[in-house]
Amino acid sequence: MDLGILLLLALVGLYRPVGAGMSYAALLQPFDDGQRRRLAVGLFLGVAGVAVVTLLAGEPVLELLGLPGGALSATGGIALMIAAVPLMLGRTADPDQEVTAASGKSWRQVVLMPLTFPLTVGGATIAVLIGFRAEARGAVGVLALIVAALLYAAVTGVCVLVAGRAGRRPSGRARVVQDRVAGLLLTAIAATLLASGFTRLVASVLHGLRGHGR
Repeated sequence: MDLGILLLLALVGLYRPVGAGMSYAALLQPFDDGQRRRLAVGLFLGVAGVAVVTLLAGEPVLELLGLPGGALSATGGIALMIAAVPLMLGRTADPDQEVTAASGKSWRQVVLMPLTFPLTVGGATIAVLIGFRAEARGAVGVLALIVAALLYAAVTGVCVLVAGRAGRRPSGRARVVQDRVAGLLLTAIAATLLASGFTRLVASVLHGLRGHGR
C-alpha cells in the first residue's frame, strides 16, 4: 500500500474523530459559529504546520544525530503500538480531562492549547510522522507524505466544525466501537513500521560490521 495512504490511516486512526469530537464538544460550547470556524481554520493551520515541518526536517535531523532511518522507523512503530494497544483493549482516557482548564477563555487562547496541543497533536503523532519520513524514498515519497499530512489536518478542521454544529456529544458506544477498530488498524500499521525499521536497522548494522572487517 502507498506510504502516504498508510500515514493518513495511521494519523486518522490515532486521532479518532469520534473521541476528538467528544473533546471538542465540551471545548466549543462557549463559542458562536463564527468563532468555531476560526478555531477550525486555526487548528488546520496548526496541525498542517507541525506535520509539514516535522516531515521536512526529518532527514536533516537524521543526518545531524547520525541515526539510521531504520531506528526512527522502529521508534515510530513502537510509539504507535503503545498508543494502539490501549485503544484495542478499550482503555482510553476521559476526554473531559483536557478541557477543564480551558473554560472561560477566548477562542484565540484555546486554539493552540489545548485544541492543537494536546487534544489533536501529541508525542505519538510526532513519532509516527518521523517514522514514516524515515521510510520515504525521494522527493515523490516525501510529497506523498506531505499531501497525507495536509489531508489529515483538513480532517481535524472539519471535525471541529461538525462537533460545533452537532450541539451534542457522540454516544459513548460509538466511541468505544471506533476505539477498538482504530486500535486494530493502528496495531497492524505499527507492526509494519516495526518490521521495516528493524529489518533496515539489522541490515545497516551488518553492513557496518562487514565494512570494519575488511
